[in-house]
Amino acid sequence: MSDDAATPTSPVPRSLSRGEPHPNSRGPANADCANANPLLCAMLTDFYQITMGYSYWKAGKGDEIATFDLFFRKNPFKGEFTIFAGLDECVRFMQNFKFTKDDIDYLRTTLPPYVEEEFYEYLQGLDTSKVTMHAIDEGSVVFPKVPLIRLEGPLLLVQLMETPFLTMVNFASLVCTNAARHRIAVGEGIQLLEFGLRRAQGPDGGLSASRYCYMGGFDATSNVLAGQIFGIPIKGTHAHAYVTSFVKEDADRKMLEVPHADGKSPACTDFIGLVMKHSHNLCTSCSEWGYAVDPNQGELVAFATYAYSFPDGFLALVDTYDVMKSGVPNYVSVVFALQELGYRGIGVRLDSGDLAYLSLSVRDFFKTVATKMQGFEWVAKTAIVASNNINEDTLYSLKNQGHEINVFGVGTHLVTCQAQPALGCVFKLVQVNSTPRMKLSEDVEKVTLPGDKEAFRLYGKDGNCIVDLMMNTGDEPPAAGVRVLCRHPFIESKRAHVVPAKVQKLHKLYFKGGESQCELPSLEVLRQRVKTSMSELRSDHLRPLNPTPYKVSVTNNLYQHLHSLWLKNAPVGELM
Repeated sequence: MSDDAATPTSPVPRSLSRGEPHPNSRGPANADCANANPLLCAMLTDFYQITMGYSYWKAGKGDEIATFDLFFRKNPFKGEFTIFAGLDECVRFMQNFKFTKDDIDYLRTTLPPYVEEEFYEYLQGLDTSKVTMHAIDEGSVVFPKVPLIRLEGPLLLVQLMETPFLTMVNFASLVCTNAARHRIAVGEGIQLLEFGLRRAQGPDGGLSASRYCYMGGFDATSNVLAGQIFGIPIKGTHAHAYVTSFVKEDADRKMLEVPHADGKSPACTDFIGLVMKHSHNLCTSCSEWGYAVDPNQGELVAFATYAYSFPDGFLALVDTYDVMKSGVPNYVSVVFALQELGYRGIGVRLDSGDLAYLSLSVRDFFKTVATKMQGFEWVAKTAIVASNNINEDTLYSLKNQGHEINVFGVGTHLVTCQAQPALGCVFKLVQVNSTPRMKLSEDVEKVTLPGDKEAFRLYGKDGNCIVDLMMNTGDEPPAAGVRVLCRHPFIESKRAHVVPAKVQKLHKLYFKGGESQCELPSLEVLRQRVKTSMSELRSDHLRPLNPTPYKVSVTNNLYQHLHSLWLKNAPVGELM
């Protein structure tokens, strides 16, 4: 049995699918979500942030006004786009940032005994009232080098934001992008269900994955806690263990009574007996139709018992013994019995074997039933759910082979991002006391862009975005219909003039004076923003193989400023 045992289903009645937030939900749209994750606190940091903070303080630099950029250098999964996620948690972190007395007492045990008491008092007095944060909207498509977040404030304090901000943005953006790529692979007509909790990197990793996979385009999760906190639809039926726990003799234990769906007609007092009768008749019919079947009786009892428990939400895992000889015929036998009582089965799940071939075979069987059995025409469109270690490549392969799968359940490869385990966001100092700072490197990709910057997205006449353009804060912004020179940050010969049909300013003021400056959108709004933002990219930027790189440029002023500072700080070599 694969890791994808907790089978989500599609569609599922309200008794099994919680589409609305739980009454106790602390989802992003609710005011009391601020402390939803108790790990988001001032102590969620690396120790070297504390030691740097002490040295800043001792040198008298702690209150100098600094600007840091949070960005990444390369898109993940060999692709050419990334989805920005995690901003909601960053804002809430800022709102609640504070060192407690217990925090300070612990830090005293970790730092040398000569550290002055005044430093601890300084730490305990820190708050974010002097920090300003600009950011790109969460859920937007973003690209390398463009700052996702820009923080300005006291050097020591903003330095302390580095580790928590990176941990809140890195995984969230990575797994959300992974989810979006899976959505591209299947298109809009197929449901995607996330159930990687059991294989995620711990409980918090599993919870974060459920949240950001839903934001990235998945339809539901098996994670009950994610459903309660974030209002994500939850789905699930049964595992192989449920099927194998039943034997034929269990049919004699208890007469299963199933009420009629209309609430008025007589109930069935021996549901398993009714299922057995239909199974016998179906076996005879299958022989006439050319299907060789040998239904496992324990499996049949298991299916009947589950349908007895959820008559309006029956979906069966059909590969415990043999898909075509046992699982599918047993499912159909239960469906026949349910229809007598006014119910319809939901579908089947495949969790092993050749998924493309099996799905075609199952669909053929369903179509035969629909054609041969009067009143069962609807069975031809029964949902087929597939799982079994599915990843993005699997989805493209199945599409190329041809299949009849309506719903995919994806677990391990999705939530652990096995194709690429980290995004690689960085948090770099770009300005101190209005003076630009720049990190140099022999690796040009690691050279930072200095100073306060703003970013704009330029669109063509077709509505697709063409280029992201960075410029010095305070310079004349680009305007629709006005020609602008866009330059590669480091390669002098790469440049182009652009006349944008539309210009979008990317950075917004999200935090100032200790308070959020924007209403934080709900998870549903973020989910829709991802779809909208991705729709503005050309298809060649989104394709899985050899996608076209999206252009990220700088204005001529920023280019000149960057290279002037580079030459000023780079040592001059000597030939000996």
